[in-house]
Amino acid sequence: MERAAAVSEEIELSYSDVEESLRDTVQALLRKRCSPEILGRIFDGDRTGTTELWRTLAVDLGLAGLLVPEQFGGAGATAREAAVTLEELGRFVAPVPFLTSAVVGTTVLRLADATDLLGSAACGDVTVCLAVPVSTGPGGLVETVTAAGNVLHGIVRNVAGALEADLLLIPVAGQDGLELYALHADSARVTPVVSLDMTRQLADIDVTGVTARLLISGGAAEAAVHRALVAAAGLMASEQLGLARQCLQITVDYLGVRRQFGRIVGSFQALKHRLSDLYIEVESACAAARYAAATLADDHADQETAAAVAKAYCSDVAVHAAEECVQLHGGIGMTWEHPAHLYLKRAKADQIAFGAPGAHRALLAVLVDLPVR
Repeated sequence: MERAAAVSEEIELSYSDVEESLRDTVQALLRKRCSPEILGRIFDGDRTGTTELWRTLAVDLGLAGLLVPEQFGGAGATAREAAVTLEELGRFVAPVPFLTSAVVGTTVLRLADATDLLGSAACGDVTVCLAVPVSTGPGGLVETVTAAGNVLHGIVRNVAGALEADLLLIPVAGQDGLELYALHADSARVTPVVSLDMTRQLADIDVTGVTARLLISGGAAEAAVHRALVAAAGLMASEQLGLARQCLQITVDYLGVRRQFGRIVGSFQALKHRLSDLYIEVESACAAARYAAATLADDHADQETAAAVAKAYCSDVAVHAAEECVQLHGGIGMTWEHPAHLYLKRAKADQIAFGAPGAHRALLAVLVDLPVR
């Protein structure tokens, strides 16, 4: 109880006025530029609008440099502001590489002291991608690329954010530990992969024979990649929270007008109970996601534990919310024209991204010294 009281005094979970203002700005843009019709075209293979949307968010709103310190041209914001942004991106299933570039990529560049590249990323001139399989969570990195001098050899498969990237950060298995190289995306062979969630399409990256720049190696490289993956997992929970909230809201709205057997469907007690249970899950997910974002913002000692809890819990809540959205919409929820399938696909893909729930629970057991049987 003493420790819980101390944590509650140190960590503020409520949204600040600045965060709410940022939310309103991002939401207003996405309402105009990220409709279900646009997302449907992306699933059909038309990605013409994604580049313009990302440029508007990255450059016009300055979100590319949200987590970059002001001295390098960024906004100097914290993970709390990034979390609010991701809530709205999750709410609209936005097809932009904010998480992979503005969170993961810039975190690695900042910790690697690559200030020239960091400045380019902060102003939106360069979109960054850490080339790891999308399922890679903290402590789960397996290097599949080697280097001879500065020439790389190998393939990294199922990478999120690679198709939009200008700069690739490649983890390499070096003789003395992890090495991190940077190269322009045009010099690699990036092959799109048909993905469950085409709004965050994956790709394979072949860097065989490509010359790259060594950024950082050894323990410093391992620490940079690990911190970036912790941030990715912890802030992914906020995207899942936004998605779950939207699924709950549109389902409540639909059941409030849909009539069956002469009554509003939402008046049926069984459906009220299901929505009440889902509401409790979503509010619990909010607490977990907010705590993860706040600990990351404060560089708190609990940040790895909080990220593991949030990613494990919010992953399942988002999937459950999307499943209920599809089912409680009845026949229309099964159609391509209704956006319910977009939320379900993003929720299932996010569940695996940056560590599946089972992997985070196993990590959590280590972090809190649970006995292994």
